[in-house]
Amino acid sequence: MRPLTPDEEQVIAHGATEPPFSGRYWNHKADGTYACRRCGATLYRSGDKFDSGCGWPSFDDAVPGSVLRRPDPDGHRTEIVCAACGAHLGHVFEGERFTPKNTRHCVNSLSLEFIPEKTSECTEEAIFAGGCFWGVEDAFQSVPGVCDAESGYTGGTVPNPTYEQVCTGGTGHAEAVRVTYDPAKVSFEELARLFFEIHDPTQINRQGPDIGTQYRSAIFYKDERQKATALSLMEKLREHGYAVATELLPASTFYPAEAYHQDFTARTGRGGCHLRVFRFGV
Repeated sequence: MRPLTPDEEQVIAHGATEPPFSGRYWNHKADGTYACRRCGATLYRSGDKFDSGCGWPSFDDAVPGSVLRRPDPDGHRTEIVCAACGAHLGHVFEGERFTPKNTRHCVNSLSLEFIPEKTSECTEEAIFAGGCFWGVEDAFQSVPGVCDAESGYTGGTVPNPTYEQVCTGGTGHAEAVRVTYDPAKVSFEELARLFFEIHDPTQINRQGPDIGTQYRSAIFYKDERQKATALSLMEKLREHGYAVATELLPASTFYPAEAYHQDFTARTGRGGCHLRVFRFGV
């Protein structure tokens, strides 16, 4: 089972309900599947998701056999749980006539993990670490050709680390962002240039007020082409007088961060502190 945050534990294990309009997925419209946050079993498909206006993710159907129904302890509603691990998902309602299936699975975002649909165009990945991953993720999300930007942890020795573990600085992991992109629309060089311009690559084991090895500047290259491009850009910055401290390391296992870290700036308006400075020239 995957480690859970305290909020996820309250919902998934103890049947709590997150506040309406607060979850990551209530207004989420991307194509893909929704899996159980605790065990990873596939539960819902984006084609069955609809806007009910209730403030929680709504689906009119589930993947066959993935969701079980049982009487809720309140004696009035019908609870839905993950068939694989028993995680509390939410409640199911019928007869509301929102869709032709006349069913609404009302699910907590904290019970879910979204897996984006991989298209043939989104074939390349790049991994960057440049301080707090909230702002780095936000900076890449709006780049044309970027299909997804996901916050996570990489470069350390502890498998499946939690945010609390990484914050101690003892795991060796950096807060990083995995960027999936269409190479026909944006190149690795363009993404790497943006990376060097949205954080200070001269700082060592910190980024502004965030101090620790988890906030170090690093590029985790996927192949020799990415490595050569990064080295070239780092040399250009040095020619411009920047004492570049960015680490250049081969990519290793990338562990997605907890759900509440994903799309953090877009959801909360906070963390958008990675402002671009044109170090290579406009």
